[in-house]
Amino acid sequence: MLGFIVVALIGVALYLLIKSMNKQISKIEVPSEAEARKAEAAEDVPAGKVEEKAE
Repeated sequence: MLGFIVVALIGVALYLLIKSMNKQISKIEVPSEAEARKAEAAEDVPAGKVEEKAE
């Protein structure tokens, strides 16, 4: 009887964990392909190339 209770509690805990995980994953916003391409294009610009003004 004790074994059944332990397995049932683990099953309930697993169900609640999966339910919570799905809620958290659904909050993640995946960028569209156009936004991803724009971000990749922005990364291609060399960061060290900053124009300095002559004084």
